Amino acid sequence: MAILLHRPEVHELGQALAALRDWQDDHAGMQLHPGDLGWFWRFGPESTAAAVRTWSRDGDILAVGLLDGPGLLRMTIAPGARRDEALARQITADVADADRGVLPPGKAYIEAPSTAVLQDVLAADGWDTDEPWTPLRRDFAEPVEDPGVRIEIVGPEFVADRVDLQVAAFEGSTFNAERWHAMAAGPAYADARCLVAYDDRDNAVATVTVWSAGPGRPGLIEPLGAHHDFRGHGHGRAITVAGAAALRDMGSSSAIVCTPTSNAAGVGAYKSAGFRPLPEVRDRRRDA
Repeated sequence: MAILLHRPEVHELGQALAALRDWQDDHAGMQLHPGDLGWFWRFGPESTAAAVRTWSRDGDILAVGLLDGPGLLRMTIAPGARRDEALARQITADVADADRGVLPPGKAYIEAPSTAVLQDVLAADGWDTDEPWTPLRRDFAEPVEDPGVRIEIVGPEFVADRVDLQVAAFEGSTFNAERWHAMAAGPAYADARCLVAYDDRDNAVATVTVWSAGPGRPGLIEPLGAHHDFRGHGHGRAITVAGAAALRDMGSSSAIVCTPTSNAAGVGAYKSAGFRPLPEVRDRRRDA
């Protein structure tokens, strides 16, 4: 059967989310998560649909991709299809053809599972490797410790603090209240929480959004940040621990996060919060 590339309509996004939930596994390594689509939903359902691509055979979704920035395709593949060479060749052909609407011509990046044969096919087609990223995981076999600070779950009364923290933590952020409400209205947010940490003077100091993929599956931390005026006081560790606790309470088997290996401070903060580094991963890069 032919492998079909599809750009889903808004009403079809639930199928992509369901596939991503089903594919999450503690032993699968870092991969595209339903929370990645959930975080992108801050731009609205139509923009999210425009950024998603699926590859299917005989009606079954085999791969899901998210155009998560100019020239960046983040994707994962069904566990049973990761060694499917026909699928790998079709994806490689689709991303090479700008007319198919996956990637624009010129410099581009693809994030894909490290164990997929797609990595080999892309390499043979001239895709190099990019800078390393470090995935980290915290297992929930044991209870999560108290974060040691006041933590609030974000609802309407805490949206302003949540937005202010995002802008203060990430230079150039365009996050605002409208985008928070758009994200919170998306289907993936039914299994998510936004948290805000406050210090002993009631300053909002750090924030995290965590995404469950369902009971017994790994949950995702995306994003996490501390206010630039309050760094160096352990607030990043505290909000990381709080996010892990929230995921455990939602039934997640573990918490996963990924950060550039060059971000030594970030890697150190996650390790201090009980996360264990996993083998580095690298995107594939096309320079022309």
